[in-house]
Amino acid sequence: MYLETVRFYGPGSHVNNNEVFHDRHIFLEDYKEMKRSFKIYVYPHRQDDSFANALLPVDSEPGGNYASESFFKKVLMKSRFITNDPTKADLFFLPFSIARLRHDPRVGVGGIQDFIRDYIFNVSQKYQYWNRTGGADHFYVACHSIGRSAMEKASEVKFNAIQVVCSSSYFLPGYIPHKDACLPQIWPRKEEPHDLLSSNRTKLAFFAGGINSPVREKLLQVWRNDSEIFAHFGRLTTPYADELLGSKFCLHVKGFEVNTARVADSLYYGCVPVIIANYYDLPFADILNWKSFSVIVATLDIPLLKKILKGISSEEYTRLQSNVLKVRKHFQWHLSPIDYDAFYMVMYELWLRRSFSTVTSSNF
Repeated sequence: MYLETVRFYGPGSHVNNNEVFHDRHIFLEDYKEMKRSFKIYVYPHRQDDSFANALLPVDSEPGGNYASESFFKKVLMKSRFITNDPTKADLFFLPFSIARLRHDPRVGVGGIQDFIRDYIFNVSQKYQYWNRTGGADHFYVACHSIGRSAMEKASEVKFNAIQVVCSSSYFLPGYIPHKDACLPQIWPRKEEPHDLLSSNRTKLAFFAGGINSPVREKLLQVWRNDSEIFAHFGRLTTPYADELLGSKFCLHVKGFEVNTARVADSLYYGCVPVIIANYYDLPFADILNWKSFSVIVATLDIPLLKKILKGISSEEYTRLQSNVLKVRKHFQWHLSPIDYDAFYMVMYELWLRRSFSTVTSSNF
């Protein structure tokens, strides 16, 4: 009965590429309703639970490449979205942490699939809510790519539940666009760049990273010795932040996965991101018009990269970078959430999907 409120936007569905939102009016109106009414029930666990380390929020401030998973859970548990009455819940949160299970010697990479299978079995036996919908109104959050394979022995999670994951690729089995959602991979930072607006961006494009995919190998092969596109592999001799602040375009090049923190890094330092990762379901793609603040280049077009970037006029670049500065707030975590930051944007994605799961669950 909620189907009319589900608004998903595919590529090309927007009309004006100058606007950072597909439809700003719809987003702002829905956002107000989301904040007013959205309720999440979290399956409870005691502090003395033997796996409290993986089921409860972290005590310390999250850090590192996969901090998004921990940030989301920590902020959610203290938010007004939480309800202790499951009958009032729009969605149910499965609070296991893939990152923590991965490092738990009792579980590890090899034992995560069994842990998730057993966890879902226990939830379905103790509570009525999983069986009522087959998990369609449940969700979990994971940033490490192991989260995808973790569901192999719990197929209902993979096919029914909402998966909010960093490794959001159309190409890989198990991720279903519009049912699932992309969690932005964000390296936590506290201080704003001091020279964000005044920075002199003398480099055309910049990339630094390991050679861990054919796409990156191709980038290195073509642009390694170029004087305008700086494709750097190995340890940098200059500060990473200085390179981002000194470049007009910052390259996000697919590695083992489609996702890295480089997209959020680019936005944070006011650098226009160039996405070179086919089949990437970009973060908040249901809300944000990525063509208004980024450049998307097919991996086959790496040899044409300089032509593509130099073909962007000064006026067009100014528009792209101006929009980067508008959207960067959506890609930042705060322990006390701020309107429209990464936490609230993920919640909005879930709010959209709570309507879809309501319709889907009627089929069970």
